[in-house]
Amino acid sequence: MASISYDHATVQYPGAERPSVNALDLEIADGEFLVLVGPSGCGKSTSLRAIAGLEAVTDGTIRIGEKDVTHLPPKDRDIAMVFQNYALYPHMSVADNMGFALKIAGMKKDEIRTRVEDAARILDLTEYLERKPKALSGGQRQRVAMGRAIVRSPQAFLMDEPLSNLDAKLRVQTRTEIAALQRRLGTTTVYVTHDQVEAMTMGDRVAVLKDGYLQQVDTPRNLYDRPDNVFVAGFIGSPAMNLIDVDLDQDGAVLGGRSFPLPRAVMSTLGAENARTATVGFRPESVRVVNEGEGFPFEVVVVEELGSDAYAYGTLHTNREAGADDGKLVTIRVDARRTPMKGETIHLQIAAEDAHVFSTETGRRVSGERVGPPVPAS
Repeated sequence: MASISYDHATVQYPGAERPSVNALDLEIADGEFLVLVGPSGCGKSTSLRAIAGLEAVTDGTIRIGEKDVTHLPPKDRDIAMVFQNYALYPHMSVADNMGFALKIAGMKKDEIRTRVEDAARILDLTEYLERKPKALSGGQRQRVAMGRAIVRSPQAFLMDEPLSNLDAKLRVQTRTEIAALQRRLGTTTVYVTHDQVEAMTMGDRVAVLKDGYLQQVDTPRNLYDRPDNVFVAGFIGSPAMNLIDVDLDQDGAVLGGRSFPLPRAVMSTLGAENARTATVGFRPESVRVVNEGEGFPFEVVVVEELGSDAYAYGTLHTNREAGADDGKLVTIRVDARRTPMKGETIHLQIAAEDAHVFSTETGRRVSGERVGPPVPAS
C-alpha cells in the first residue's frame, strides 16, 4: 500500500486547445478511498489513467509512495486497474482470468492457485472458478475483474467507472460490496465515476473536477454542507441545490420585493466587493410549506414519489406583483404522504439559516463558514 500524489500534474493531448487535466494538485493518503467525480469531459478518467501510465503527463509529477512514477511504464508502477468493460478473456476460465497476470509474472502454479482461491472466497466466486465469463452475470463478471486486481496485492487499485454497465439495483449492491472490500483490504483506491450519488456513498473523500480543474476535494458531508463554488453546489446533491440570482439591499437578498436576511459577515464581504447581486442556493429539504399569503407561491409541475420521500418540481414565484412573470424552476422535498397535485399552487418559506451565498461574478462561496447555524439533528 502507498499514498499517491499529483504535483501540478498536467495532461494535454497533441493538437488540443487546452489541457485535459490542468495543474492538478492532490494528495491521496495511504489506504484512502478517493473518488474522482465530474461531468463528461472533466478530466477524471484522464487523471486516473495518468496514475496508471496510460496517459503521458506533459508537466508536473505523479508519485506513488515516495517514488516518482511520472515517466515509468505501467508495468513498473505496481498498481491494478479495474475497467468499465471488465476486459476479461472469453476463452479462459474465471480462475485463469484472475491469475493471468501472476502467470505472466512467472509465479509458481500453486502460489497462483492459493491467491486465486483466497480472492474468490472474499468475492464469493469459489463455485464459479471453472466457468467461462459468458456463463456469468454482469455483476459476477465485475467481481472477477476485481479478483484479478486483488490477487496481485498492488500498492493501489484504480477503478474507471466499473459499475456503469450494471443495472440500477445491481449498481447499488455492488458499490456497497466494493466499499466494504476496500475497507477490509485497506488498499489505496482511486475510483472514477460520473454518478455523484455513487461518489458520495463510497468515498472517504471526493474530488470534484470540471474542465480539467480541481474544484474541491473534501468529505462527502462537507461537500454537501459547504460547497466552495456554484458548480460544486449544483453538482453535488440529488436532487441538485436550487440556485437563484438575486439583487442585494442593505439587509440581504431581495426576493419579490422582500428582504431575505443574510448574516452580517456575508453582507460585509459582499459590501467590500461592492457587489449588487449574489447567487443564493438552498437544498430541496430547506423549505417548508406555509399558509397562503406567507412565503412565495410555488406552482407544482411534476411530483416524483419515491416511497419514503417525495419531490415536487415547479416554479417559484418571487414577485408578488400582479402579472409579474419571474418564475424560477426549483425542486423541493414534500411530505411523501401528503403530496401536492400537479398544477396546484402552494406557498413556501425558505430557511434562511440553511442558505448558501455565492459571488455572482466569480461563483465562489462568499463565506468559508456555513451561512447559518447547523440544522439540529432530527
